Amino acid sequence: MQKKTAPEKYRPNTTIAHAGSNPADNQGFVNPMVVHASTVLFPNVATMLSGNQPYVYGRRGTPTTEALEDAMSTLEGAAGTKLTPSGLAAISLAMLSCAQSGDHLLIADTVYGPTRNLCDKVMRRYGVDISYYDPCDINGLGKLIRKNTRAIYTESPGSLTFEMQDMREIVACARAHDVLVMMDNTWGTSLYCKPLELGVDLSIQAGTKYIVGHSDVMIGTVSANERAWPALRAMHGDLGLHVGPDDVYLALRGLRTMSVRLERHMRSALEIANWLEKRDDVARVLYPALPSHPGHTLWKRDFSGASGLFSFELKPASDSSVHAFLDALSLFGLGYSWGGYESLALWAQPRSARSATTWEAAGPLVRLHVGLEDTRDLIEDLEAGFTAFHAAKG
Repeated sequence: MQKKTAPEKYRPNTTIAHAGSNPADNQGFVNPMVVHASTVLFPNVATMLSGNQPYVYGRRGTPTTEALEDAMSTLEGAAGTKLTPSGLAAISLAMLSCAQSGDHLLIADTVYGPTRNLCDKVMRRYGVDISYYDPCDINGLGKLIRKNTRAIYTESPGSLTFEMQDMREIVACARAHDVLVMMDNTWGTSLYCKPLELGVDLSIQAGTKYIVGHSDVMIGTVSANERAWPALRAMHGDLGLHVGPDDVYLALRGLRTMSVRLERHMRSALEIANWLEKRDDVARVLYPALPSHPGHTLWKRDFSGASGLFSFELKPASDSSVHAFLDALSLFGLGYSWGGYESLALWAQPRSARSATTWEAAGPLVRLHVGLEDTRDLIEDLEAGFTAFHAAKG
């Protein structure tokens, strides 16, 4: 029977194909069993009281959840990983494992909108003080750290506007004050960025996006280093978080092809981003993989690739022109998610979701997720959008 591989010895593409796989434990089957379970029986009272067996209750883990957790821990270089029912639940778990009433968290001003909502409407309600900081002002970050600051929450690149953060400087600042660092790494994934290797304590992903890759599962992951792992594991158990086995299985299946998909997403996104940069009706393209991006140097230093998500700023135009542009698209669907095989577009409006910084732009901002379609068809689709855009402008 085939033995378990040691994926930590291999390069990323090999690791992603084998991490968390142990056919020897699955009667030789390549993929893990999908275990639907709640009750687990014990052989005797002594074992039940000690809990000294691999599985004690379905919510606490099964061979199915363990396979994905092990795979993610291997990819992230983590002490451990926990799964959650969504990306936002992963963010919530990470924050709650760091802070309690009376503590203070520093949050990048450019974070994912629901993250800000979580901080303002939930964390504050339970006595956690929240401050937002300019993600590009490293010198000012240290001045915001207080005696009760427990963690700095980062997102690189930033949501909607794609600001790159200097993670090494942020980690150095945090370490000087004995503060934890969290990073939402959904855009880069554990394939193109290794937050824990940069000194981050908690690496978070909305696995709904690129891990799953097929727009049909909600799941989140939080991977921790040795320092943050005990609190993360305890909070996960205390909150009773659990992901259904079928969703875990689909996420694990998606993970196996993530490297191939991401390579295509990046190649196509670069082609379309370069095409957009050459258009007279586009003011600028916000994609860290482009040399024109202000954070390109940081991206090259800390990332080995880019995903299919970016934004571009149109020249000044009316709201009706933006509506016309988006409504004319057929391959780029109008949707809030991203990371799936299909291309998506939305009208991004970051100005209303800032408090420590301001967003000044000449024209409307459109966010694209470039899927796996042929780029020639996607460019033709965008051409149709621009035709409608100019017709609406008159």
